[in-house]
Amino acid sequence: MTGILNDLKEQVMALPGLQQFINTINEDGSGCVISIVENQEISDSNASAVAALWANFQDHLVAPPTAKGYDLLANWRN
Repeated sequence: MTGILNDLKEQVMALPGLQQFINTINEDGSGCVISIVENQEISDSNASAVAALWANFQDHLVAPPTAKGYDLLANWRN
């Protein structure tokens, strides 16, 4: 999956309004993707493009992920 992810980096980072992309995974295969997008309207408009990106992982997933949106409260970095 890491190879697929790296191959898709340019497409992921070209999504309109995307400011930050974080992908995590545990040894058991569970994981989480966090993307920080300029606003909800832009994020919602990316839904079909994001679904197409996820399709590249269909052989590695039990089911397609379900997106959930949140308002950004803090985005701290060192």
